[in-house]
Amino acid sequence: MTKPEILQMGPYPAWDQTPLDAEYTAHRYFEADDKAAFLAEVGPRIRGIATRGELGANAQIIAACPKLEVISVYGVGFDAVDLDACRARGIRVSNTPDVLTNDVADLGIAMMLAQSRGVIGAETWVKDGSWASKGLYPLKRRVWGRRVGVLGLGRIGFEVAKRLAGFDMDIAYSDIGAKDYASQWQFIPDPVALAQRSDFLFVTLAASAATRHVVGKSVIEALGPEGMLINISRASNIDENALIEALGSGQLGAAALDVFEGEPKLDPRFLTLDNVLLQPHHASGTVETRQAMGQLVRDNLAAHFAGRPLLTPVL
Repeated sequence: MTKPEILQMGPYPAWDQTPLDAEYTAHRYFEADDKAAFLAEVGPRIRGIATRGELGANAQIIAACPKLEVISVYGVGFDAVDLDACRARGIRVSNTPDVLTNDVADLGIAMMLAQSRGVIGAETWVKDGSWASKGLYPLKRRVWGRRVGVLGLGRIGFEVAKRLAGFDMDIAYSDIGAKDYASQWQFIPDPVALAQRSDFLFVTLAASAATRHVVGKSVIEALGPEGMLINISRASNIDENALIEALGSGQLGAAALDVFEGEPKLDPRFLTLDNVLLQPHHASGTVETRQAMGQLVRDNLAAHFAGRPLLTPVL
């Protein structure tokens, strides 16, 4: 039987690549020097796209694949896939939710703790001899019992809030509406009002055109010089220029970020700030979760080509 031909947008670990190659003829877009020529050659034969959340598949790539039937995204975010182009042609789209939810929530909490308690700076304080020569590390701020806002109470936001409850924090959230499963927490529909009553603000909402820069100057200023912003969602949800300016001027106390515009080539101004914790977009970066994500990418492709419903459909 002839294997379906798919376009692979970015590299996968060997534990995913080997079974993917066994089931499909995978054309590696990311390895092509002349990507336009590559698409012109293989595009007419492509029936599926295997991609990653940050890579997606734009309208130009979709148009170059006239036989395209399905796009399987390795990641929960699908904002980099042109969904309008997919809808117009009846192309099915899937992602990998749930399997990464708890690891992403874990890293968000770890980032909050590390930044609030100065964990990275304190380790340097020990290793560079400052503890011995200068004495105790400068005092930091507590986490337990303080006020926290969760912007977006979907799967990840809910798991973040559950963990925050373990620190006896005063929890509130914003979303498109109050959630029946979150009656124990305060619902505040306005993100600015949420930020104003928060010491910590977690950004955990899905990204879309409607949420672009939802955390802008007004939200950042409402969070204030004692507040901390933690982003484990998508970079587009935050106005990075406003964030950098606020961090530099002291209008915002601190930030902990796992995602950036243009990553991995982030804005160099971030590297000059001493009040921001930077992580390399690895909230789902555990062996267990990445293996589960890869399996779900392949399971969705297999379901489609077998004529079955997608396991985790977006479209």
